[in-house]
Amino acid sequence: QVQLVESGGGLVQPGGSLRVSCAASRITFSRFTMGWYRQAPGKQRELVATIAPGGTINYAESVKGRFTISRDNSKNTVYLQMNSLKFDDTAVYYCNARFVNFDYWGQGTQVTVSS
Repeated sequence: QVQLVESGGGLVQPGGSLRVSCAASRITFSRFTMGWYRQAPGKQRELVATIAPGGTINYAESVKGRFTISRDNSKNTVYLQMNSLKFDDTAVYYCNARFVNFDYWGQGTQVTVSS
């Protein structure tokens, strides 16, 4: 069974940094576009960033210049480095793996930005 396991969420002050990770198992990781999405209370899930197998990266406008997505195919892991965090970044962050008609989600990790 495919598993995407997120880790690294937590509580951080505004302006702080946090890195979340997603470890994948039972998929050919290098073939998948990996992504991070987030969902804040009362809002729809939204794209944060994606990284394709060849390394092409896409960011939501709201996180450009502050967040960095990366992947390590040798560890089947995708990362999201989040800097200059804002109150509006508070959400559950979900890992996604997508390839053709295969679409998998992790269980999510909570990121809370609060003073």
